[in-house]
Amino acid sequence: MKQSQTKVHPSVLERFHYSIDAAIDKPFNWKQMWRLLSYLKPYSKKLLPLSIFTVLLTTFIRLAIPILIGVYTLDVALKNKDFTLLTYLVAGIGGLYLLNYVANVYRIRWMNMLGQGVIHDLRKHLFSHVQGLSHRFFDQRSAGSILVRIMNDINSLQELFTNGVINLLMDMVLLVGIVFILFTLSPELTLAVMVILPLMFLISTSLRKNIRRSWQTVRLKQSKLNSHLNESIQGIRVTQSFTQEQENMAFFDGVNTESYDSWQVASKKNAMFRPLVELTNAIGSAVLIWYGATLIQQGSLGLGAFVSFAFYLGMFWEPISRLGMVYNQLLMGMASSERIFEFLDEKPLVKDNPNAKVISNIKGEVTFENVWFAYNEDRPALKGISLKMNAGETVALVGHTGSGKSTIANLISRFYDATDGSVFVDGIPIKDIKVEALRSQISVVLQDTFIFSGTIMDNIRFGRPDASDEEVKKAAEAIGANDFIERLPNGYETEVEERGNVLSVGERQLLSFARSLLADPRIIILDEATASIDTESEVKIQQALKTLLKGRTAVIIAHRLSTIREADTIFVLDHGEIIEQGNHQRLMEIGGEYHDLVKAQYKVLQDN
Repeated sequence: MKQSQTKVHPSVLERFHYSIDAAIDKPFNWKQMWRLLSYLKPYSKKLLPLSIFTVLLTTFIRLAIPILIGVYTLDVALKNKDFTLLTYLVAGIGGLYLLNYVANVYRIRWMNMLGQGVIHDLRKHLFSHVQGLSHRFFDQRSAGSILVRIMNDINSLQELFTNGVINLLMDMVLLVGIVFILFTLSPELTLAVMVILPLMFLISTSLRKNIRRSWQTVRLKQSKLNSHLNESIQGIRVTQSFTQEQENMAFFDGVNTESYDSWQVASKKNAMFRPLVELTNAIGSAVLIWYGATLIQQGSLGLGAFVSFAFYLGMFWEPISRLGMVYNQLLMGMASSERIFEFLDEKPLVKDNPNAKVISNIKGEVTFENVWFAYNEDRPALKGISLKMNAGETVALVGHTGSGKSTIANLISRFYDATDGSVFVDGIPIKDIKVEALRSQISVVLQDTFIFSGTIMDNIRFGRPDASDEEVKKAAEAIGANDFIERLPNGYETEVEERGNVLSVGERQLLSFARSLLADPRIIILDEATASIDTESEVKIQQALKTLLKGRTAVIIAHRLSTIREADTIFVLDHGEIIEQGNHQRLMEIGGEYHDLVKAQYKVLQDN
């Protein structure tokens, strides 16, 4: 593949070289494979037995036909000139071929239904599990690496469940049946043609670990590729604004080449099995012809038995070859399942206590008692914070970037748990309230409002799916969003793409306010929700805020004076500590940090 000549700065490369998706080096173990196969359990009453039945039926038919053709047709019917028996044999063999065809049609259909069902269930289970994991899990992983686990890794198991597992049973039964019949027909000839098998198994065994590690590398490179691709698409505007397209393409070319090369290496190792089997087959066929002819001349082997033996020997290498392929599928499945189970074994750091209660109608009083918290052990974000927010009160958190404002909001929503100290809601330790019950009564509005693909109606209804169309419209009207919505081509049924790029920043923010109002939370958190609003939109936003915050406990994180000056209490933070608190007038009279922040903002506004 042709490499781009654009040089990438080492600092850019370092940004991508670190990945949480490190290679998982564990020996192949059937305990984990049985865990994977446990997803067949829901199909154990119908699809699985039907698939197994058709597999066994077609296997026994295949085992019966060579005996009928060779021994009974040549050595019995033709040798004795019994044309009646010959007629029955021809009709019987034709009937068996027809039955085999019908059974194969249903086998393929049921096996595909079984495989697709298992993949559907596994993907649903993984996605549902990931939905319940804590924020810290997503802090440590890119969206692209998570996407790879849910899509690519599970897709790689499709062939294993669709064909591999059932074919393994079929090939094992077929192999045992063939070996038994071969020894029945001629033990001497069987031992002669099997002499090459120990060598083949010795060589193939040495390749297994190598192949498994190669497929793990493939998964790792794909994860890196998807992660970079996702980041590139999400950040395309930044890339174009800094004219870094060539640098970005050069890095993508390198990551793409790594993925391609890893596939090449794994595929080459994978391809070694079939030629190995074919070589063994060729040697076995040579032994069959030479030694079989000798036995016929000696009179210890009949011509019909020799023909049947040749049929079975040809069939013998087929399951051997497929077993090698199935083993490769198992290796690929193990590499993918390790990565899937790594996620499934992740436990939410934030979870319900055994005695947690459902509080259905909280008042909204929030208390912090000597709360410490750190995202990283060596850098505490909060240092012994103690504060109280009364129910129905509007509280503002003010401070420089990194002072701990958003961390306090995250602890109220229990996206994280305090490292030390306690957080209370209505006097109840927050850990003693069911997480779902707590978050259902808290609404968070962020600076960068996320708009989902769908209609305007669906986006407003997101926080309360059972709301009627009329309730959605009333929420939009109360916030002041109805006017711009009605001007859209299809009103509330207008389709918007991901992130709502067809809407202005102010319109997206009004939609998020309407969404929160419809959800009717007792506590609402505005995390820099008005930071990106232009002056013209600010009047509408301020009016919408009055409606949204009425009767609710509100936590406002903002720099704009117009947003926070009406707050009942303002907490000023610096490096994870509260250094001032009070209302706007009192803090201005003190002449401390808050006073300096306000003066600095006025100066900026006057200069502009």
